[in-house]
Amino acid sequence: MAESLVTEELLYEEKPLYVPPLQELKEIIQSALTKNFENVTVEVGDCPDLTDPFYGLLSSGLGGSPVLLEVGGPPFLLPLVQRSKVYNVKEIVQKALPGKGKLLAIGAGAGPFPLRNTNCEGIFNMAIDEQGTLKNGSYTAKVHGAEEVCVLERIPDSDPRCALLLNLYISRGAPGPVVKVKCSKRTGEQNFVECVRKGLESHYKDQCVGMGGIFVLKKGAAHQHVMRDFSKTPLQSEEELNEWLKFYNMPAQLNAVGTLLTNEHGLDLRLQHFHSFSKSNWGGHYHHDTTPDEAEYEAYLNVAERVVRVDRPLESHQIGRD
Repeated sequence: MAESLVTEELLYEEKPLYVPPLQELKEIIQSALTKNFENVTVEVGDCPDLTDPFYGLLSSGLGGSPVLLEVGGPPFLLPLVQRSKVYNVKEIVQKALPGKGKLLAIGAGAGPFPLRNTNCEGIFNMAIDEQGTLKNGSYTAKVHGAEEVCVLERIPDSDPRCALLLNLYISRGAPGPVVKVKCSKRTGEQNFVECVRKGLESHYKDQCVGMGGIFVLKKGAAHQHVMRDFSKTPLQSEEELNEWLKFYNMPAQLNAVGTLLTNEHGLDLRLQHFHSFSKSNWGGHYHHDTTPDEAEYEAYLNVAERVVRVDRPLESHQIGRD
């Protein structure tokens, strides 16, 4: 496996994030969602046990020194792939949140293409115990065969890798208070994540606030993409990118993990990125629900204390950030 991993010394950059009280975040998120959904309830309270099969995470909570982590980025995928950019997520997570204790890492990225022999989405759900042992509840989603069906597969515990780009929410996975969101019947144009993020952005302006966690699309369906195998021709625009991506209308239940930020914080950060998995064969990159009258969301989010930026591309662009 070592030959497939980035071998050069990775650059780690870190900045603190602004950390508002959860009660304040609750008010702002509720106000934003009310403009976009008919039914909205937002509370601050103890996180439910996220190891329940309904949620499917590997730790019970989202508490304990929460950090946002971004590795690589779309410039390593577009216009042409840089195949050398395969990372050991376990090692990076341990370096981003050092010290004793368990670790939970959840979020969205590109899957380990050497494992599948093709490009794929990564839906990351990792737990590392006090002894440093990795339990991997992550998935890849790939486009398979002439009919281009979506195939969702578990990543084994033995594979700690991702490729190209990654956005994770990291914590000790401890119980504790979170922002609890329930909303249904979308009336506005914004997707669920965008609505929350833009509400925070509008309030906090230049202060950088970051959150992460899980949301569940309980009813309806969502417009989601899965990357096809790497393009042999350069993808130079959003239009060319969208022609290359394979889009699906994926039915609920979809469990999405990821991160959101109010600004790039001088680190060329991706502002929102959530990938979903399911108990069926569906998984991929969340764009928006396609059934506004039926759509029902349940979310658990926590605010991060700092952001860690790893292997920031030297040459950047804004393609593929949606």
